[in-house]
Amino acid sequence: MSIKLELYQQCLQKMTAKIEASSKAFQSLQESLLSETKSSAGDKHETGRAMLQIEIEKAGNQLYALQEMKTVLQKIDPSLTSDKAHLGSVVYTNRAHYYLSISAGELEIEGTVFYAVSAVSPIGKLLLGKQKNDQFSFGGNNFKILSVL
Repeated sequence: MSIKLELYQQCLQKMTAKIEASSKAFQSLQESLLSETKSSAGDKHETGRAMLQIEIEKAGNQLYALQEMKTVLQKIDPSLTSDKAHLGSVVYTNRAHYYLSISAGELEIEGTVFYAVSAVSPIGKLLLGKQKNDQFSFGGNNFKILSVL
């Protein structure tokens, strides 16, 4: 299996797990709101409902953001290659290795660490369009592109 495909699948698995967990939390909060409606009355009741509404809104926004990330991920074709870094590229530098996809953190393949970064993140923006032997600075460090897959 290619490195790009394996990185893609790891990102997809992480994203699917996060969406499932977020969806369960959202449903749980909605159920809590319904049971809160059936319980006590008064100011304490209204405060509890308001707090649950805020939590439901936060959970809904998080779920939406995760689904948007999954949509971006699904636009990637792991079989495409290019000399220039683009969405779906694996970029090897002298300091770290990056997978331009979504912000999914650290991924590991056969003992090699890759950082899944969004193309709109600060480092992602710097990587886009770069090719072998290009250089850039980030966080006070100088990077050199060793290869792009």
